[in-house]
Amino acid sequence: MEDKLTEHLNLVDDEAQERMDILVRQMMNRQGITEELKARDQMEWVRAVNNVRNAAEEIVLKELVYI
Repeated sequence: MEDKLTEHLNLVDDEAQERMDILVRQMMNRQGITEELKARDQMEWVRAVNNVRNAAEEIVLKELVYI
């Protein structure tokens, strides 16, 4: 029983991480968060990336965890 649970949790974790990576990349592209922005205004870049990561995490939690 424990092996099945561990296997299931590992699968969900892998799927969640993959979904996070995809969402963050897509959202950064749509919002124009680039390496140029990072070089020009590092604090703005950090703020923007943190906002994107938080939004992506909420989406992933709703899609994969809270279902």
